[in-house]
Amino acid sequence: MRLFLIGLGIVTATIYHAVPEQTNADFLTTASLKKINPNNPAGHKWIAVSRDLEKLGFTMGVRVCVENAGDLSGEWTIEDRMNKRWTNRIDFLVNTTRKYGKWENVTIRIIE
Repeated sequence: MRLFLIGLGIVTATIYHAVPEQTNADFLTTASLKKINPNNPAGHKWIAVSRDLEKLGFTMGVRVCVENAGDLSGEWTIEDRMNKRWTNRIDFLVNTTRKYGKWENVTIRIIE
């Protein structure tokens, strides 16, 4: 069972890199039109969300607290949108030196 209240969700979390193979041709620009630092993408602390989460308040520029995602738990800002094929998911923008990351039952909560 999935829990969704306003501003609270249980999702699957994965990672992504700012590279054309995982994004689009303009791989250094997020869906919110923010420019990604190619030397340290992780330094931004930005996430992408699946489109179904947007109707629950997880929209561009919103700060969230992420729990149960290991060393990536903490405060992040939504600045990107995932491909429409994904649901109930967030993606952490990380440096290419990090090769893998997937967590189930991750809690995301809007910070007010």
